[in-house]
Amino acid sequence: MIFSSSLLENAVNEFAKLPGIGKKTALRLVLHLIRQDEAEVSHFSEVVAKMRSGIRFCRRCHNISDTELCNICSNTLRRQEMICVVENIRDVIAIESTQQFNGIYHVLGGIISPLDGIGPQDLAIDALIERVGKEETSEIIFALSPTIQGDTTIYYISKKLAALQPALPRSLKITTIARGISFGGELEYADEMTLAKSISNRIPVENFIHSGN
Repeated sequence: MIFSSSLLENAVNEFAKLPGIGKKTALRLVLHLIRQDEAEVSHFSEVVAKMRSGIRFCRRCHNISDTELCNICSNTLRRQEMICVVENIRDVIAIESTQQFNGIYHVLGGIISPLDGIGPQDLAIDALIERVGKEETSEIIFALSPTIQGDTTIYYISKKLAALQPALPRSLKITTIARGISFGGELEYADEMTLAKSISNRIPVENFIHSGN
């Protein structure tokens, strides 16, 4: 791809660094911006810069937030005793889109994957165990992608939670979403109805582990 302007080329190269954006798509985006009013482009760049500099992570659940606590954790109308454990922030957005879950979340920041060099110490697992020990949690729902890595993560955390159970002043229900999502699929790409049914029809983790799924 040959450019008549180094400014255009530099902009295209930067857009092409975004996930899923190739050079041709990057060129279309840059040409679109060129056709816009300068004020609109300036506003666009200011919004992106402000987002990057001002974005925070909820100290409780690790979801993206504008404040110390995200608007999900601070919502008193939600079931604070029910925690849905997810891999990443995209999964929170996917589940929220179903409008079928009224609890709160815990974002792990990934899943256990030794081949990728990701171990339990690299994830927010200890923070989850600490939350359960301090808060009045009655149910943990695992909503991780149905992959070998996701299953390994569920198994590891469920064992840590089981060890914590005797010290808790209340019983703790541990469940996982039903397998309406095909094995090997990614949670964020599931359609809303399938994901909603998977949450509604969740099963005890002990049954899930013993079944060998």
